[in-house]
Amino acid sequence: MNDTVLFNVADGVATITLNRPKVLNALDAAMAEALTDALRAAERDASVRAVILAGAGGGFMAGGDIRSFRAWLDASKGEIGGKVERLIHDFHQAIVLMRRLPKPIIARIHGPVAGAGMSLLMACDLAVAAEDAMFTLAYCHLGTSPDGGATWFLPRHVGMKKAAEIALLGDRFGAAEALRLGLVNAVVPPAELEDKTAALAARLARGPAAAYAATKQLLQRSLTTSFETQLQAEAEAFAGCAVTDDFAEGVRAFTEKRPARFGAVPTKP
Repeated sequence: MNDTVLFNVADGVATITLNRPKVLNALDAAMAEALTDALRAAERDASVRAVILAGAGGGFMAGGDIRSFRAWLDASKGEIGGKVERLIHDFHQAIVLMRRLPKPIIARIHGPVAGAGMSLLMACDLAVAAEDAMFTLAYCHLGTSPDGGATWFLPRHVGMKKAAEIALLGDRFGAAEALRLGLVNAVVPPAELEDKTAALAARLARGPAAAYAATKQLLQRSLTTSFETQLQAEAEAFAGCAVTDDFAEGVRAFTEKRPARFGAVPTKP
């Protein structure tokens, strides 16, 4: 991991912070690589039960590093295609890891959320936004098409017509509209953003990790499988969860009318 991404673990929560605040955390090759490393670290660390993805400084992420693109163009226009493709490939590795990570990821959103920042937001499982957050897909303003899974995520979040509007026009919209569209789960005053996100992460960290992993996988599979196949997957996942320590604790807690105390590292099915 390099210093373009910070990684910290405390009380079962890993915080991954995009750390190029002078350029509003614009994505470059080093950040794409470091983000992948951080996600792999969160997956390997058994103490991590939830993840927060945040941006340092004045915003979450303002998209790709346009200055890098300009430098590549000035150096050799003929080579920019290969360089951009390598950057996007590395970024896509991070997006795939986010979707496969068997632990819930919360986006902590403030300030500008543009281009690749929108893709990162949509790849997270939950999102809390400050009232000052501003969103735009923005790719059309650069004369290019979206990446980071945006064209896959966006229609599933907002519907095809609204996705086309957001992608083709590139207009900006605020946190209230992002909430209405289902792109974020909550909007809070900027001063409350960190505490609200931390409280949500702590709640997830206290939850049943194996069940969360199964639920996250089932939700994703539902987008590409038949109803009958999904029913079978649900049955198999429930049976797998039923042999974990967390399930036993959950059943006992329910019958004893007390809050469940799930284990730090639940038994895997």
